[in-house]
Amino acid sequence: MPARMKNPATVLPGAMQAIQALLAATEQGGVPAATLALVHLRASQINGCNVCVDSGTCQARGAGESDGRLSAVAAWRETSCFTSAERAALALTEAVTRLSDQADPVPDAIWAEAARHYDEQALAALIVSIATTNTFNRLNVTTRQMAGEWAS
Repeated sequence: MPARMKNPATVLPGAMQAIQALLAATEQGGVPAATLALVHLRASQINGCNVCVDSGTCQARGAGESDGRLSAVAAWRETSCFTSAERAALALTEAVTRLSDQADPVPDAIWAEAARHYDEQALAALIVSIATTNTFNRLNVTTRQMAGEWAS
């Protein structure tokens, strides 16, 4: 299925640079690169963004993730291969990505568990990372971008 148009962030002047600036800021928040990659991958799986699942998998491998852990991200609750901090980040990712799925989209229990593992700066980095991934996902899915072709 061909893309409907070029990626909107590459069409609108300054948009891609702004998104890239957000991503660069998240890398300064004290969250391990591998965790940010897992968060990106999980949000992208939920949203069905093939471009970001592909790039997220590559990013995670670059951060040292194994194929086994990457395969387990979609079922992270049923595995024992993630740390409690990673589990908290993945739970927060799912809650923030699925805001409309429940009346209290980010329950106190999910927030408290994330706050137990991450300080305020790291939480900010996680939230901005999740939001930025969701932005990429919505741009790509809406315009039917395909992995390997997104820059065309």
